[in-house]
Amino acid sequence: MTKLRAFLALMRPPNLLTALADVLAGFAASSALHHIIGSGTLDFFKHQLPWENIILIGGSSICLYGGGVVLNDVFDAKLDSVERPERPIPSGVIQKNTAAFFGTALLLLGVILAFLSNQISGFVALVIALLVTSYDALSKSHPVAGPFNMGLCRGANLMLGVSIFPEYLLELGFLIVIPIIYVAAITVTSRGEVHGSSTSSLDFAMGLYLLTFLMVISLGVLEAFTLWHSLIYLFLLMALIVPPMLRARTSRSPSSIGKAVKYAVLGLIILNAGIAAGFAGWFFGLLLLILLPFSMLLAKVFAVT
Repeated sequence: MTKLRAFLALMRPPNLLTALADVLAGFAASSALHHIIGSGTLDFFKHQLPWENIILIGGSSICLYGGGVVLNDVFDAKLDSVERPERPIPSGVIQKNTAAFFGTALLLLGVILAFLSNQISGFVALVIALLVTSYDALSKSHPVAGPFNMGLCRGANLMLGVSIFPEYLLELGFLIVIPIIYVAAITVTSRGEVHGSSTSSLDFAMGLYLLTFLMVISLGVLEAFTLWHSLIYLFLLMALIVPPMLRARTSRSPSSIGKAVKYAVLGLIILNAGIAAGFAGWFFGLLLLILLPFSMLLAKVFAVT
């Protein structure tokens, strides 16, 4: 493994696109309330979008996510030397101190980019940096705090996209619950990636996925959300994550559970596309969905978990 490939592997390239999808979904929601993008098919082309802020916040999200997963490997270096010795740090391709510096630098860059967009976005990014660090260093192994903390990271990332129009942060703050529940399901499932899992924990994860779907459907009560635009994405998400979850439940083997986690992580793009489509029209959702094949291609080369 070359140094460059090892640094990229630490950042989990397939997952970086899921982080970008978070902020684009958040932007879709706040822009709909701001009447820049509505539910009409061609509304995307009718207005001048704040491209500079979108690029800054997108870059911030990618750096924050990348920094978080790099530091995750730093804190897991001792465990990975036993369970996953092929990874960049335990294999010796990258020194632990170097990885720690790299991860910290990515977090700082993410915060700086967000502050360059606006002050509120900067503070949201700072909260994300603190949340990902607390997960990596403290809460990851806790059965309740770990999944909740990880979900908060994703929810705050969604709010980072909303903060492009910061006046809507409080009004749309409830959206944070959707990624919290979905990511909690992924985290519960991933506990069995090395040693297998129990049927009850996988059933619990399936229940959390179902709750996520119901919460997105419930957004249909909002005047700014057009439910039928998002339904096709919800069906696609179910088609992606349910079959591997059922196979994992049957075998409960680490390999089948790993595949269930992989597709659920990639499914974050579809979930965000569904949210975005409801607020900003099916075309905007389709733009997010285009990220999925690229993420899946990267997943053939780099590990997702």
